[in-house]
Amino acid sequence: MTAHPNGTISIEVSDFLLNCFVRSPSWKLWLSLPLSFLFILAMGANSVLLVTIQQEASLHEPMYYLLSLLSLLDIVVCLTVIPKVLAIFWFDLKSINFYACFIQMYIMNCFLSMESCTFMVMAYDRYVAICHPLRYPSIITEQFVAKAAAFILARNGILTVPIPILSSRLNYCGRNVIENCICANMSVSKLSCDDVTINRLYQFVVGWTLLGSDLILIFLSYSLILRAVLGLKAEGAMAKALSTCGSHFILILFFSTILLVFVLTLVVKKKVSPDVPVLLNILHHVIFSALNPIVYGVRTQEIKQGIQRLLKKGW
Repeated sequence: MTAHPNGTISIEVSDFLLNCFVRSPSWKLWLSLPLSFLFILAMGANSVLLVTIQQEASLHEPMYYLLSLLSLLDIVVCLTVIPKVLAIFWFDLKSINFYACFIQMYIMNCFLSMESCTFMVMAYDRYVAICHPLRYPSIITEQFVAKAAAFILARNGILTVPIPILSSRLNYCGRNVIENCICANMSVSKLSCDDVTINRLYQFVVGWTLLGSDLILIFLSYSLILRAVLGLKAEGAMAKALSTCGSHFILILFFSTILLVFVLTLVVKKKVSPDVPVLLNILHHVIFSALNPIVYGVRTQEIKQGIQRLLKKGW
């Protein structure tokens, strides 16, 4: 117990309680089944994709290595968020350890920005493949992928570290009930009796710097791709060029749209239930993870054939 100059007394908090959907308790019932289905689908589909790329020599190419990285990120994010949410829904296990809460916070912030950065690198890969096809083998090499992966890990891993550190150093004055299903930074920080302006400012600046710069570069890459495609005169060349980046574009569109919806819900939070942003945040961590391998598996002929050969070997 510690007394502060402002008259408040802080009691050391050893754990938090995730008190989610208290205004809409029925949501837990109808959300738990589709959420568990999406979780199993995401884990299974991403695992199959990873094994297929690892087993098929024809898929040992830079683009598929980047796709493997995306699948690994999806698996870690799902494991970090969804099992705990389901434990709350099914067994009312609301308690989460103080340090486990901030580890979850770090992984969510770090891996979300890593996914965004991976999309940016994949957009550059598609730009080179379509706009500079003859130079593609010399530009997009295994060394390029290794350097890109190191950049993705270092940039996002380092810049998101202060988010949980700043929150963990706050004084919580005995308040430990988080009005959320996950340890989101602002949901945790607002329990503190300290000034959280720095926390809010840092998350805002870093979030928009990382995600914003990635989206700008992705938009630039696809603008150049579109300009190059519109200049193709050979019959069927435009359709072939667009098909090479169709899967990637669909996922980027979905990724950006759901983030935009989440931001808009926070902006108009007085007009919607506080549970809506919480719901969107949970769904974003699992729907996209399930969608990613399915879109690539359906739309990419090489992956589809690789999965079929893998299933035949299993039989």
